[in-house]
Amino acid sequence: MEKTDPQSGISWNCRHTWRNASKNTTWCLIGCSIGDFGTILFFQFSGIVFPVMGIMLLAIMNGLITSIILETIILSRQMILKIAFKTAIGMSLISMISMEVAMNAVDYIMTGGEAKITVFTVIPMLIAGFLTPLPYNYFRLKKYGKACH
Repeated sequence: MEKTDPQSGISWNCRHTWRNASKNTTWCLIGCSIGDFGTILFFQFSGIVFPVMGIMLLAIMNGLITSIILETIILSRQMILKIAFKTAIGMSLISMISMEVAMNAVDYIMTGGEAKITVFTVIPMLIAGFLTPLPYNYFRLKKYGKACH
C-alpha cells in the first residue's frame, strides 16, 4: 500500500513514476551536458581568457539551449515541429537550471575554482546533474502528470 505525503498529496514510492522521471531526467541531462561540456571545453582548449563565472554562466545558457534543441528533435518525431518546439520551450526551467547549477558547482569545487573538464570531474558532474532535479521531476510527473520530456 502506497503511503501518501500529507503535505504534497502524492506518494513518493511509485516505481513506475520514478522510472519515467529517471528517463525524462536522463534525456534532459544529455541535452544539457552537450552545451555545458562543450562550452567549458571550448574555453579550456582555446586558451581564451575569460572569467570563470562568465564561462559557467555561458555553459549554463548553452546547456539550456542544447537541451531545448534535443527535446525539439525528439518530440518532432511525435508531433509537428512547431508544437514540438513549443513543448520543448515549456519544459521545466526549474529542473534544467537546477541540473546545470549542480553540474557547474561540482566542476567548480572539484577543480579548485576553475571551469575545467577532467577525467575525474565528468562522472560526478553527471551524477549531480541527474540527482538534483530528479525529485522535482518525479513530483511534477506524479502531481500534475507533466513530464519535462
